[in-house]
Amino acid sequence: MRRLFKIIALLALLPAVAAGQGKVNHIIPAVVYGDRPMKEIGVQQTKLDSIQLKENISLSMADVLTFNSAIFVKNYGRATLSTVAFRGTSPSHTQVSWNGMKINNPMLGMTDFSMIPSYFIDDASLLHGTSSVNETGGGLGGAVKLSTRPAQNDGFGLQYIQGVGSFKTFDEFLRLTYGNEHWQTSTRAVLSTSPNEFEYRNHDKKVNVYDEDMNIIEQYYPIEKNKSGAYKDFHLLQEVYYNTGKGDRFGLNAWYINSNRELPMLTVDHGEATDFDNRQREQTFRGVLSWDHLDNGWKVGAKGGYIYTWMAYDYKRDVGNGNMAHMTQSRSEINTIYGQGDGEYYIGKEWLFTASLSAHQHFVESRDKNIIRQDGNKAVVGYEMARIELSGSISAKWRPTDRFGLSAVIREELFGNTLTPIIPALFVDGVISKKGNVVAKASISRNYRFPTLNDLYFLPGGNPDLKSESGWTYDAGISFAVGEEGKYSLSGSANWFDSYIKDWIIWLPTTKGFFSPDNIKDVHAYGVELTGDLSVALSKEWNLVLNGTFSWTPSINVGEPRTPADQSVGKQLPYVPELSSSVTGTLSWRDWTFLYKWCHYSERFTMSSNDITLTGKLPSYFMSNITLEKGFSFKWADISVKAVVNNLFDEEYLSVLSRPMPGINFEVFLGITPKF
Repeated sequence: MRRLFKIIALLALLPAVAAGQGKVNHIIPAVVYGDRPMKEIGVQQTKLDSIQLKENISLSMADVLTFNSAIFVKNYGRATLSTVAFRGTSPSHTQVSWNGMKINNPMLGMTDFSMIPSYFIDDASLLHGTSSVNETGGGLGGAVKLSTRPAQNDGFGLQYIQGVGSFKTFDEFLRLTYGNEHWQTSTRAVLSTSPNEFEYRNHDKKVNVYDEDMNIIEQYYPIEKNKSGAYKDFHLLQEVYYNTGKGDRFGLNAWYINSNRELPMLTVDHGEATDFDNRQREQTFRGVLSWDHLDNGWKVGAKGGYIYTWMAYDYKRDVGNGNMAHMTQSRSEINTIYGQGDGEYYIGKEWLFTASLSAHQHFVESRDKNIIRQDGNKAVVGYEMARIELSGSISAKWRPTDRFGLSAVIREELFGNTLTPIIPALFVDGVISKKGNVVAKASISRNYRFPTLNDLYFLPGGNPDLKSESGWTYDAGISFAVGEEGKYSLSGSANWFDSYIKDWIIWLPTTKGFFSPDNIKDVHAYGVELTGDLSVALSKEWNLVLNGTFSWTPSINVGEPRTPADQSVGKQLPYVPELSSSVTGTLSWRDWTFLYKWCHYSERFTMSSNDITLTGKLPSYFMSNITLEKGFSFKWADISVKAVVNNLFDEEYLSVLSRPMPGINFEVFLGITPKF
């Protein structure tokens, strides 16, 4: 249903592609109806189109998901860690894949979406709840599928964008392409740098104003500057595709990341930024080789991949006389070897059978070189571990009529030498009314998530006796799509979900002075997700597109109290907003495009007891961004000029406790696409 609207929106909003893609000819939206794909029987998913992904070169996937989905994006600050969570679960309950290969950090179990440039992603889908079982296990909240695709160019192509923004921020993007009947190649590069020194009002500090008798006559929150938050991120993506023209396609995707980021001072920190150096560095390589063969009624494919990640965290502090001493010197290396094979077989138009088997072999070394032993000497503390992760599935999908579909999936997973019970999932959908294209969907699945390597082996604190988290999830929803060709289209959906997760893992302080994980909670997460999409041709040259999302996601700890003083039972989980919503609106006229983006998160508790006597609650906030773009077309090139205002109303907010966020800020982009 959403795909129908995406096609319409793409036609209506071609000029909104950042960097300009050529002369703009507005096309009046048309309503297009077609058969529902067999693969998507009963699936609850959100698809992001190229307009949303490439609207702004400086956006990460965290930014895109904030304004175009109902999931919660937890942002630790500008150009710092950003994680996503579905339906009241934690970031480690979201499985993320890139061109089929899982990219969740095996040590932490999560993915940093601030390190994924949206310009490097051509297709993105969010699989909610039970729907993630179609792709992988472990997604107790859901899964995010990211992928690239051939550019489909004929001859040489070049695109360059220069962005300049507040806080001395510079963003550069370059893409080189070449294509013919058989070959498609693409080279993309992104460089983003900034000292990142923005001002903010610090609500965690108060300054007193005294009279002559030293009586406090006034108090105010001081204006401070984000210190030690500079960053320099470089990304390079090389793609090569070869199509034989006889049903076979070969692909190579290679992505290199080099990041150097300072971690800014917290709002509760005192002292000078020159007194310490708090820095995180990362180098990552991801590569995937693929082969796909398509024939009448069946398809087979194979993939092989490799991931190497080197991460360093250094914390130095001035111990006097300008001498900087290492307090923390953490290093980790991850090597992952990936392989996958899958197949699809159609029997007429009624049956589709699929099978898939994937393997991820992780080799992890984590160490801290600066631990002081009792004898006063330094010791290298950490762990070195290897773990194999296997995931296999088979499915049968049956559509006896064009109004009804049924799908059954069975998945099995192995982590190390531990095998999960069978992971089943059942999906059903049916057309209630063809007049409004009203479709009802329902699904049920069981799922498991294994503890991460840090959960099990981190020193100090790892717990090798942890049990896997497990749960049942139920989904039901309805969607519709109506419209009149050449005038408007309207589509929407409403989904209900109910999830029970046992043995939820959480890290808690111990009497030994460090944190350790344990299976302490049973969680009941439930709620409603709504989406709506409207496209209107106001005239031959004016087009309006509106998109909206809303989610209500209570996520309650329903386990037993650990101690008589435990007040977390029956309370909302920390950092889970009960309400979240977003709206985007695009108005286009000739070569002009105006875009407005808005999102809202309700209050989040920072303590499991939901106690707000100290700093246990972050207030709700609203965010608004606007963009104005003009395209120019010449014989020798297409040019695009874009101005962006972020945090339009200068909202003072926090996404994470004590992590400063910027106020109103600006960006300007100039893009050029030569015509060869």
